[in-house]
Amino acid sequence: MAGDLRPHPESDELDGIKYDKHYRMLYHPEFHFNHRTPFTTEDLEYLCMFYEHDNARTMSFALGRTEHVCRSKYASLKKRNLVEYYRARYKRQMMKAPDFEGKDVE
Repeated sequence: MAGDLRPHPESDELDGIKYDKHYRMLYHPEFHFNHRTPFTTEDLEYLCMFYEHDNARTMSFALGRTEHVCRSKYASLKKRNLVEYYRARYKRQMMKAPDFEGKDVE
């Protein structure tokens, strides 16, 4: 799967996608729809829950932000010891979610 997320210079150039020297995608309005908007509590919960399991590019697509912003925000939360707080919030929300197993879907 990692190969699918690697830069493809020929097609990326046609689509207007640019990368920094670390091969992180720079801002592109079609992919980074939350650019310059504040993180919601749900965004922070998702980031903290899945950051260590997903790669930065996938996380950036899911949150609609650049890879750099996702990495920076996670580092900031970790430095302030808030990662576990948001993970716990995410888990509590999932425990409250209705269980749809065994119910008919129309």
